[in-house]
Amino acid sequence: MTLTDNLTSVQTNSRNELRQLVRSQLQLLLEQGNLQGAKALLVPVQPVDIAEAIEGLPESMQAIAFRLLSKDEAIEVYEYLDSAVQQALIQEFKRQEVIDIVDKMSPDDRARLFDELPAKIVRRLLAQLSPGERQATALLLGYEEDTAGRIMTPEYVSLKESLTVGQTLERLRSLAQTSEIIYYLYVTDNQRRLTGIVSLRDLVVSEPEKSLGEIITRDVVSVHTDTDQEEVARMIQRYDLLAIPVVDKEQRLVGVVTVDDVIDILEQEATEDIYALGGGVQSGRDNYFQTNLFAVARKRVVWLFVLLLTNSVTGTIIRSQESLLQQVVTLAAFIPLLTGTGGNVGAQSSTVVIRGLNTDEIRDLGPGQVIFREALAGILLGSILGFVATFWAYWLQGNIYVAVAVGSSLIAIALLASVAGSALPFLFRTLGLDPALMSAPFITTAVDVLGVLIYFNIARMVLGL
Repeated sequence: MTLTDNLTSVQTNSRNELRQLVRSQLQLLLEQGNLQGAKALLVPVQPVDIAEAIEGLPESMQAIAFRLLSKDEAIEVYEYLDSAVQQALIQEFKRQEVIDIVDKMSPDDRARLFDELPAKIVRRLLAQLSPGERQATALLLGYEEDTAGRIMTPEYVSLKESLTVGQTLERLRSLAQTSEIIYYLYVTDNQRRLTGIVSLRDLVVSEPEKSLGEIITRDVVSVHTDTDQEEVARMIQRYDLLAIPVVDKEQRLVGVVTVDDVIDILEQEATEDIYALGGGVQSGRDNYFQTNLFAVARKRVVWLFVLLLTNSVTGTIIRSQESLLQQVVTLAAFIPLLTGTGGNVGAQSSTVVIRGLNTDEIRDLGPGQVIFREALAGILLGSILGFVATFWAYWLQGNIYVAVAVGSSLIAIALLASVAGSALPFLFRTLGLDPALMSAPFITTAVDVLGVLIYFNIARMVLGL
């Protein structure tokens, strides 16, 4: 059976199996020195799958596999590659090969690549770009990171209201190859201010002699160049758009953000939030499993030191209650149960609040109402868990006073954890800090330190000591 037959049979299965087959077959052919076979293997494969196959190869083979692609295909595949592989390939290529690829990239993808490259290489590449591409790239790089201006593409179709539908279709045929999107057409006035939008569907179904002014939609949803990229993603999601126009302070149209870029943004932001909830273990822009181990350890050790100090404070508090523990030794057995449960309750509250902040689900409630709601949830959860813990403690130790102290403490700690978990994200956002990054260690600190204090004080009251 030939390689082509193999690919044809696998296409009836999952895309994952296809990608795995391409990667394994490509590596095998390169190891055998069969470059023609490797080139033929990649012909029917989608560019994004070729990029993934190249990323899975040993570093010594990545440049060889990339050189097998035609010029047009190489440009498209290059845009899908991980930034680390893109940088490695730049070092491997001759100067003209690099310029040919980078010059043909879409401006937004090129700007993302330049963000990752050393400044010296960026200056050299910018100087070699064609004037139009250099201007487009410089425009994007002039905006702040993670804003609409930085991620937009200046390749869009701009028209005037006076054009007829027939004239527009004729012009569209000539512009289709140089524009990234043609499913939305943007109408501007003489000062380039955005006045309306026409979808390709509306254009096709309209009479050829009608003017654009008769069919445009004037209520246009747009964003500004300094709008945060997460807000851009929410706008596209909210209004079910394929692209959203970007305007400057004078309402002049300067670019468009497309839905494929938004998908990348959502993945990047979700990854950053997950890493932040893990104590800032990694930047969402980097591949964790390809990052130097010492760099990984340096990023992870910061919050681990915070938690280490927290546990030291907790230990100090426990030692200060030595006289109580000597009289009722069984109290010590329930400290991990109480602090662990409190930490879990706090983590749940902070997770839902941080997610609500990111998605604007709690925009209409306000901090006070959210914190009050979570406080009630903490009391309810604490009551349920405290009731179970009371019976559990009595069954284990046979001391009703210790059991009551454990159950009562669990209610108080659950309330504390819920309030801390819901309030701290609001506090950190007000201070301009990342709630996802800051909340986890501080909640752990509050629950561990204050939870132990609450437990010992309740125990003294219940036991009369």
